[in-house]
Amino acid sequence: MWMLMALVLLSGTVVEGTTVPFTRGINLTQWLQAPGVRQVQFSRFTREDLVDIQSLGIDVIRLPVNLPGMTGPDPDFTVDPLLFFFLDQIVDWTGELGLQLILENHPASQASTAADVDRFLLPVWQQIARHYAGSAPHLLFEILNEPHGIEDTSWHEIQQAAVTAVRAIDAARVIVIAPGNWSSYRNLRLMPTYEDEHLIYTFHFYDPFVFTHQGATWTTPSMLSLAGVPFPFDAARMPAVPTALSGSWVEGALTAYRTQGRAADVEALLDIAADFARERDVPIFCGEIGVHIPNSDPRDRVFWYETVRSHLERQDIPWVMWDYQGGFGLFEAGTGEQFDFDLNEPLLAALGLRLPPQAEFVQRPDTQAFSLYSDVIETGIVENSWISAGELDFYSESAAVSGRFGISLTDIDRYNAVTFDFRPDRDLSQLVRAGFALEFRVRGNTPGTAVDVRFLDGHHAERGDLPWRMRVTVDESLTDVTWDDSWQLVQIPLSSFHEHGAWDGDFHEPQGVFDWTDVDRFEIVAEHHDLLGNRLAFDDIRIVSVPATVVATTAGVPTLARLSENYPNPFNGATVIPFDLDRTTTVDMAIFDALGRRLRTLVDGTVAAGTHRAHWDGLNDAGTAVASGTYFYRLQSAGRTVSHPMTLLR
Repeated sequence: MWMLMALVLLSGTVVEGTTVPFTRGINLTQWLQAPGVRQVQFSRFTREDLVDIQSLGIDVIRLPVNLPGMTGPDPDFTVDPLLFFFLDQIVDWTGELGLQLILENHPASQASTAADVDRFLLPVWQQIARHYAGSAPHLLFEILNEPHGIEDTSWHEIQQAAVTAVRAIDAARVIVIAPGNWSSYRNLRLMPTYEDEHLIYTFHFYDPFVFTHQGATWTTPSMLSLAGVPFPFDAARMPAVPTALSGSWVEGALTAYRTQGRAADVEALLDIAADFARERDVPIFCGEIGVHIPNSDPRDRVFWYETVRSHLERQDIPWVMWDYQGGFGLFEAGTGEQFDFDLNEPLLAALGLRLPPQAEFVQRPDTQAFSLYSDVIETGIVENSWISAGELDFYSESAAVSGRFGISLTDIDRYNAVTFDFRPDRDLSQLVRAGFALEFRVRGNTPGTAVDVRFLDGHHAERGDLPWRMRVTVDESLTDVTWDDSWQLVQIPLSSFHEHGAWDGDFHEPQGVFDWTDVDRFEIVAEHHDLLGNRLAFDDIRIVSVPATVVATTAGVPTLARLSENYPNPFNGATVIPFDLDRTTTVDMAIFDALGRRLRTLVDGTVAAGTHRAHWDGLNDAGTAVASGTYFYRLQSAGRTVSHPMTLLR
């Protein structure tokens, strides 16, 4: 399949000399940009998300990766195998879908590019080149995002050295090369002529900057106070210069905006890149375009995208938008950024993309058990933790009760929190009334430890609302936990949580107004003291229907056999069935239809005592997908038979 894709790319042409193998793309940010590989939320996007993105008319994904955070120390800078575990899946998915994929080195730090950055770039790109040598021709390498603070000649020498390092391993890999000064189109002419047929040039475009970045906090100076800059220029709508920006370069840019903020001005700047590509006869694409959402007028923002996109296409320059979700994204502001409900329709039209049917989102109460973490953070959740010291690892093999991974927390500061942000917010009110519980497994090594588990409701500042908290403290006295480095099973009925005020920069005493119909997030937080010297592990975090007998554990072995509810339920594709055994015994786990016919055997043999998970992919024993409907999973063990229903939705 790879050989066929090498010859027939998505655009119908071969990457030789002057051809770019894509036309329109998206930067898939916030996926592999975590501070370290073990803080990555890999489930943030799935293959289904790539299918959705492709359906818009997108044919390339630019994937920013914080490579400095994903490698070992100097001098080897060994790529963490976990990063390849993630990348291989993304490479496979994009290859299967016929999408081009740009693997882009995107350091988290905005510090100037070091004069000796080649000491990092060469060994890292050689490792990546070696890993993908001879495979995945749809995969492109981009050496470094937005080099800056370094002389152009120095940067060009380093970039050439990185290209040469890759070529020693992979002679035909397409490599994206960038100019200095933040990948500026103005610096393209300073680039040397490279003797390599498999290079593509790139540049970024965010002009006029005072329009595209009004409200941005990461600029120098911060432009948070700047709002209402129009596009195109309109003297009647120009805002006054904020006091905080008086005397800065921003004031000068606003003064000059009369002659820099028109559509024709923007087009003239884009022509600089187009002229360069024609004069050099080299392939080029625009790797980033975007307008920050919060302080820009929505109609002006749409007009800017239409202006930039249409002119780039008139000049035959492919483009990649920054970004999909987030502050520059394709979704309406203030929504859950759901593909079927929240796409910004005027923006998609301005970009010339296809608009799928959109429906009105109606939040419905949860009525079934669901999982928050099981090997990975589940979909429908955005990890938004705050860890100022110590280590958070979502992929600790030593912290796993079952499966491959668990969550490890080591030496964290007081008030640090592991945060699971529901997207969209969830209505747990019916689960509270029905007696559902928060269930998780935890292990700690320090007696006297206390951590809070808590839910926060939606914060609607426009209504004067606050992020109210409901919490339970997990310690030896309140939940009968023993911090002796053995696994404990904790079940806390949702109705047992009590309100603990709100924090919005100031603490607000409880008022009894927590809203279970609008739960924004779940957190594990070091509320009472720091955890220096402490090692905590969590696994199998979920909301469950509590059985009549509550199970406790010691050293990871249940004192009573139990079959838990599957999750997710209802499900589409696959579901997980947790079960616990009090002793090593013979187990028969099978799936049955509503008529009692055995469809699939999941487990048939001797299973050790402890916690386990069976997986059903919706297929029968013959490998055929079964239809939508209600099915039953049954556990037979040690003379005991237990079964539960579940719903498959195709």
